[in-house]
Amino acid sequence: MSHLTLDTATSRANPTPAPMKRLTIPAIRNRKGKEPLVMLTAYTVRMAQLLDTHCDILLVGDSLGQVIYGLPSTLPVTLDMMIAHGAAVVRGSYHSVVLIDMPFGSYEASLEAAFASAARVMAETGAAGVKMEGGEAMAPTVRFLSERGIPVMGHVGLTPQAVNTLGGYGARGRTNAEHAKIIADARAIADAGAFAIVAEGVVETLANTITAEVSCPVIGIGASNQCDGQVLVTEDMLGLFERTPRFVKRFDDLAGRISAAVETYAAEVRSRAFPGPEQVYPARD
Repeated sequence: MSHLTLDTATSRANPTPAPMKRLTIPAIRNRKGKEPLVMLTAYTVRMAQLLDTHCDILLVGDSLGQVIYGLPSTLPVTLDMMIAHGAAVVRGSYHSVVLIDMPFGSYEASLEAAFASAARVMAETGAAGVKMEGGEAMAPTVRFLSERGIPVMGHVGLTPQAVNTLGGYGARGRTNAEHAKIIADARAIADAGAFAIVAEGVVETLANTITAEVSCPVIGIGASNQCDGQVLVTEDMLGLFERTPRFVKRFDDLAGRISAAVETYAAEVRSRAFPGPEQVYPARD
């Protein structure tokens, strides 16, 4: 639950950083056209702690299905999974706005079902809001939640929960019809009260048009550097996976560095060099 805090005397996530004032949803909304918003995914307490001071938004994405659980897509992710990881990220952060993805099947059936799921997420995690995929069809849901005190970030373009309908993960907006549809989706979500919108996997010109035409911040992923902010899956940008999507810049090679460290550890264990005198407890006289 959100009221739980880390015991810094026993937690490996120690020391807990000094609390700072957390950003708010209105502060995020007011960044439209100003300094770009920095957004990354987080699924655990420790990663939240490491990212928090550098980011404006931490997204507990349903991408945890693939990143954490090794699932083939985001579709099997459950509300319970999102809540468990969402609460952890809230506990590990003090500065960033924490948002939680609404998983597939938790909000599409009805306005009431969407509210019940989102209210549970908010109550059990302490997050500031939720993110929902979908365009014009989801606009009534965005309005329903927003009017009842649940801030909503929209998500248009390439929407992974609709991968079976879209036919894959390719860039969207290459045809005139699809271009017009995605612009209409973004307008509908913004008009319904979304405080921000993620535009994923859309051609650059389309991302620029969306950013210019909607009143709320547009956060790009595989879109354009002219968006009001950027988001990436943290494990992708840190180089923890061999495969990197085209739109990802690898800012490090953590997979290589971890492998090298473990190789050294294994060698020292096998040679009995580890543990050494510094890592064992001598007998008392």
